Amino acid sequence: MTTSRTLARPIGERTLLAVAFALAILEGYDLASLGVAVPSMLEEPSLGLTSTLAGIAGAATAVGMLLGAALSGALTHRVGPRRLIIASSFVIPLGMTVNAIAPTAGVFIGGRALVGIGLGIMLPTLLAYVADLSRPGRRARNIGIVMAGMALGGLCAPLLAAVLLSGQSYHWVFIAGVIPAVIAIPFVIRLFPESPVHLVRTGRRELAQELSNGMGIPLPAATDDAASGVGLRVLFRPGLKAATILFWLTAACALLLVFGITAWLPTIMQAQGYALDSALLLTAVVATGAGVGMIIGGRVADAVGPKRVTVIAFLAGAICLILIAQKPALWLLIILLFVAGFGLMGSQALVNAFIVTRYPGDLRGTGLSWALAVGRIGAIVGPILGARVLDSGLPAAWNFYAFAIVGVLGAVFALAVPGRATESTSERMESAVSAAALPDTSAR
Repeated sequence: MTTSRTLARPIGERTLLAVAFALAILEGYDLASLGVAVPSMLEEPSLGLTSTLAGIAGAATAVGMLLGAALSGALTHRVGPRRLIIASSFVIPLGMTVNAIAPTAGVFIGGRALVGIGLGIMLPTLLAYVADLSRPGRRARNIGIVMAGMALGGLCAPLLAAVLLSGQSYHWVFIAGVIPAVIAIPFVIRLFPESPVHLVRTGRRELAQELSNGMGIPLPAATDDAASGVGLRVLFRPGLKAATILFWLTAACALLLVFGITAWLPTIMQAQGYALDSALLLTAVVATGAGVGMIIGGRVADAVGPKRVTVIAFLAGAICLILIAQKPALWLLIILLFVAGFGLMGSQALVNAFIVTRYPGDLRGTGLSWALAVGRIGAIVGPILGARVLDSGLPAAWNFYAFAIVGVLGAVFALAVPGRATESTSERMESAVSAAALPDTSAR
């Protein structure tokens, strides 16, 4: 039973990051599970999956995530991020269970849509929630750490698949994502307090003060009526309109790269002449680079600003893809894939950090949710783009060139985002007073 004491019970920064990191691992695994299972699923006649249908399955995941992110943006002000995180923790393993037992390609695609809805709710809500419970100078770092969990999940998927697919059916790839997700649910319910931003927004300022004091974070400023709405209008008010549009475009590029690469990289590497096991291991190198890049990139972003790091990440990924297309020696290929992971998959984490530090605190969750919702258009296009290029008869190098072009566009859009909006005077004063007066509880 949830009580006011549960909602205001402090959670140490390390505990918060550990649980959020674990949830992100599961999300990364669930997202990558489709890509690593596709080569084996295409060889299963009874399922009836084709390359085109596999692309549709990837797009269905993205459509589900679009719907989920839109739901997150519309509901986070009403029900709070804690309830949304708990709800999505049930939806995701349900969809993975459908994937594991699906008798036909149609049912499988439906399961991917359900997984997508859960993931679409979880990602923006969890990141905004972590930002709400983080000290201002640690937000980008903490988001980078959580997103590194997603990369680790993406790394676990090909490694586990390399073991499971050699002696078991592809069904076990999806079953492996269900069990730990179910185990995680009680920890989320027990440990996660409500966001202090939501407590203030809903008139429970005393609980928010108690939670903020216990965690050593600034008390969020009270929101005005215009900022407390759930519509898009608040994101287009003076000072935010250009940033909102550019964030949508940047997020679309980042998500196109993440979904296109996770869905098709093993198959693309096979087209380059690598065996399935080698292709899966090379895909794991990309996930490793993404995880390392997210952690380092988040720390650097707190120091020099997320905008610069985001632009560099996009460009680095694009350059690496162009070089990979030239079929370099194996040692150089591994290095390029590692850096490409930081640039192409790590860019999503940096874009997310850019968004939550650019919007004022009362619009952080709304801004991120809608950016990811609109950005899902890129996620829908990504798997389809990969399928079209593979089936087009173009030279294999174009599998990499197509995504490199998107990386350059992402850098351009990120570079064009106007300077960071400042916090309100009252929010700056409260943040300064609270940060000076409250103890450091990060080791709790």
